[in-house]
This record gives sequence, C-alpha cells and structure tokens, in this order.
Amino acid sequence: MNYFLTSNPLLATEQKLNPSNKFVDNLKECISNQDKVLFICSNPNSYQLTDKFSEEIRICFFNSGFEFGKFTVLDNRTVIEKKLLIREANTIILAGGHVPTQNTFFNEIDLKSELKNTNKVIIGISAGSMNCADEVYAQPDLEGESVSTNYKRFLKGLGITKSHILPHYNLIKDSYLDGKKLFEEITYLDSFGKEFIAINDGSYLYGNGTQEKIYGESYIISDGNVKKLLSS
Repeated sequence: MNYFLTSNPLLATEQKLNPSNKFVDNLKECISNQDKVLFICSNPNSYQLTDKFSEEIRICFFNSGFEFGKFTVLDNRTVIEKKLLIREANTIILAGGHVPTQNTFFNEIDLKSELKNTNKVIIGISAGSMNCADEVYAQPDLEGESVSTNYKRFLKGLGITKSHILPHYNLIKDSYLDGKKLFEEITYLDSFGKEFIAINDGSYLYGNGTQEKIYGESYIISDGNVKKLLSS
C-alpha cells in the first residue's frame, strides 16, 4: 500500500494540486489515469459540503493531469454499496473535516477491515491523514473540546501508519482555543510520551508499507517540545 498523508494538497485559486515537494510527481508514479477513485467523506450526512469538496478535489486532480476512469463518493447516500465501492477502487481519498466525526464514520463502515491486505493508494487530507494513524490524536478543534471531560483525544484509527499527523501547522501554530494557546497550552501537554508530526500545507508524509518519508517543512512535537525537521 502506498499512502500520501497531506495537510492541504490543493492550490485552490489555480484549481490544481500543489506540485511542491514532488507531490504530483510522486503521485504519478503510483496512480494511473484510468484508476477508479473513491472519495470518502468526513461527515456522512453533510451532503452539500461533501459534494462541494469532492468536486473541488476531482477538478484539481484533472487539471494536474489525472484523468480517472471513475470518481465516486462514499457517504450515507452510498453506504449500502460500501463493500463494492471500496473493493473496486484503486485509489481512496480521505476527506478533511472534523476528526472525531470522520473517525466515527470510518468505524461504522469498518474501513480498517475493508482496507486490510489491500494494495490501494491512500491519499489523506487533513483529518483524513490524522485518522490513518493506528492511535489517532484528535487535537481539540472546536470550542469547548479542550475543556470537555467527555472529549476523547486519542481514538482508534485505520492503522495505516503509526505516525500522528498534525496538519496546517503554518496556519494554526499561533491559534487559541477555549482561551488557551492551541499548541503551547494544549497540544504540548498531550505530547508527553508521544510524538506528533506537525506539517505545513504543501508538506506530506509518504509511505509504502515498509518505510516512510516526510516531504516538505515539518516539526516533531514530543514531551512538551517542538523541533524542526530537515526538509526533504
């Protein structure tokens, strides 16, 4: 299995994939133009948002030279066909969104088992990348989550990687949530005994089942400290 765990791989204004860090070149080594692609949503009931985002993704791939044989969306409208859709797909794109909501849907459709022992290309976007971990760190995102005693910060993921991806680091590193610094006062405290990989938009983690490599600017957050990694 080849997998690309991204932060945001799109150039929205150009309606293309971001070619930085050999992303498009590396994708073309793994994906053929006639591949069947399955886009799996983040919220199975948000049809309008899913349609908008999936179409944006399809257009960006097309404008970057990928003419897929088929492009299908999996949400609650098509969930009855999940086994067939997953089985016939060569490439699976995991949408961005709210990590726990997507994680719940992945568990409901038993996606981990459906992907076991398959040789598909997996492309994670933001939350989709985070949920690829064996143990997912669901970094608090919405107001109230960081102070809620009911909010679970560690969830069971797809087990594609052991790496904890934190996307959009360049955009959110100075953010506040619930009156606290998102990283220094929340995420750093959660990093003791853990190792989180914070990546900027345009960066990504590539893996092939035996080794992993980070392309682009990234940082390791562990035991309450942050360290910049060398760019590939």
